[in-house]
Amino acid sequence: MQDLPPEALEQVAAYFQALSEPTRLQILNLLRGGERSVGELAQLCGYTSANISRHLSFLTRHGLVQRETRGTSAYYQIADDSVYALCDLVCGNIARQLERKAGERQLFKSGGRAGARAGQRKA
Repeated sequence: MQDLPPEALEQVAAYFQALSEPTRLQILNLLRGGERSVGELAQLCGYTSANISRHLSFLTRHGLVQRETRGTSAYYQIADDSVYALCDLVCGNIARQLERKAGERQLFKSGGRAGARAGQRKA
């Protein structure tokens, strides 16, 4: 990113914007197993086909998925598998942050109990 011109940075930001919506992440996760139709994705996500189509259109515009029409149905698949490496990297980082915070909370709880006991002994 260091030497990218502003126009390229705008494209990078748009790519991350495509990944910034939970429903789109859910769609990408479902497509990890292979191509699916709009109807299948809608049923699995629990949203209307129109809603899923809107998200798929957004993902297609940003190069994350590709569309293939067969008869009256549209099928979608991942256009670039590297999105999964990126998502796995981010998910791993978030998991480590959550573990660290949980450990800090546990230390706080343990420290709070020990401090309360010490205060009771002084009284």
